[in-house]
Amino acid sequence: MQKKERFKRFLDYFTQHFPEPKTELNFSNPFELLVAVILSAQCTDKRINQITPALFARFSEPESLAAASVDEVFTYIRSVSYPNNKAKHLVGMANMLMDRFGGEIPATVDELQTLPGVGRKTAHVILSVVYNEPTMAVDTHVFRVSHRLGLAPLTATTPLAVEKALMAHIPKQYVPKAHHWLILHGRYVCLARAPNCKECALKDFCKYYEKYPISI
Repeated sequence: MQKKERFKRFLDYFTQHFPEPKTELNFSNPFELLVAVILSAQCTDKRINQITPALFARFSEPESLAAASVDEVFTYIRSVSYPNNKAKHLVGMANMLMDRFGGEIPATVDELQTLPGVGRKTAHVILSVVYNEPTMAVDTHVFRVSHRLGLAPLTATTPLAVEKALMAHIPKQYVPKAHHWLILHGRYVCLARAPNCKECALKDFCKYYEKYPISI
């Protein structure tokens, strides 16, 4: 199957069956989303959603978080992965938001990446969800599913290489949605250790299933 047809099949399925995918992180404004995405690194959205209600109740805007101590923030996020580093990142991020950006969430990749705890993936999530920009955040699910489906070549061995492969073939208007489609498919169907090929509607053009049909 030609790559163009492979992408068409992918887009046709999800635009028909899941036309409006959403992030599973709970938030009510861009600041809360930024905090949640920083916390979600190497941690499940389910865990983040369990601890953010109390965190957001205490720190509802950059000002209060910037004025907090790292030790206090730690008490709210102690159950997530790497809580010490993330507490430092959150306080540092809030201070930079206030000092450099007037408390507003930046709208460019370069500006977002100046914030503590914000890498390319996090910056792209913010731009995609908050500003509906055509940016592709490549996490472990996007990386895995893109390779298994044959959307990214095996030579794409870095998140940036996968990002470029996807961006080259997905129309801009679908990029923000495609990010969620790939994540959710990886989270609930195309699992890392035991992909649920039996329930997968994409297996008829999946390179992984073609190679390992016994996985059903």
